[in-house]
Amino acid sequence: MKIYTPDFVYGGIDGTITTMAIIAGSIGAGFSPQVILVLGIANVLADGFSMGISRYLSAKAERKMGIKGPKPFMAGLMTTISFILIGLIPLLSFIIAYSAQVDAGDMQPWIYASYVLTALAFLLIGSLKSRFTGESPLKAGLETLVVGGIGAVIAYTVGRLLSGI
Repeated sequence: MKIYTPDFVYGGIDGTITTMAIIAGSIGAGFSPQVILVLGIANVLADGFSMGISRYLSAKAERKMGIKGPKPFMAGLMTTISFILIGLIPLLSFIIAYSAQVDAGDMQPWIYASYVLTALAFLLIGSLKSRFTGESPLKAGLETLVVGGIGAVIAYTVGRLLSGI
């Protein structure tokens, strides 16, 4: 399983960053929670598939070039699974709020819950990254949190700036 840890980390970090970017950009643009949920789930599934296929083709090309590495199918599968599983974490509060039929005007606590869950996902996947980088789990987790946070700020800002379109 250790040989697939980089693929799992890669998919998990990308899944979390892109999902949080969808959420942050949508919040910046003033989209409804339903739109955020649709865009978020569509992103997690379609981009998770895309990431997995890309990783599979990349690993397959590496093998053809004589570079030793993980089996292409497993590398792609691990990337896809982690992208979807970890990438869904930022959406959990929106899924719960939608299931509980929370009024769209009462979403602020659920938005904050999404931020907290996302931060925990970044810390978790970053600390997992430390298993193969040799860094301290805290340092690796914080680094991933900062990078993901920057992505969220960029997406929110763009959403805000383009909200009048």
